[in-house]
Amino acid sequence: MLRILSGCLEIGAAFLFLRLKKMETALQLNAILGLLGPIIFLLVSGLGLISVAVKISPFKVGLIALGVILIVVGSRN
Repeated sequence: MLRILSGCLEIGAAFLFLRLKKMETALQLNAILGLLGPIIFLLVSGLGLISVAVKISPFKVGLIALGVILIVVGSRN
């Protein structure tokens, strides 16, 4: 559901880009979307970890969490 919500927000922003036709507004909306993407990624990853945590060993959950952290750190500039 979070990914669907994120996709709908991005499509809505694209329509706003086309409708408003202002570069400044497009840049502001793009900056907001740039913040929204990683937040959605962390939320979805966290929900996935919680659902998997009850099924596998704590060591494996730690490895998965470490992988998510490394992805987030690696995606920084």
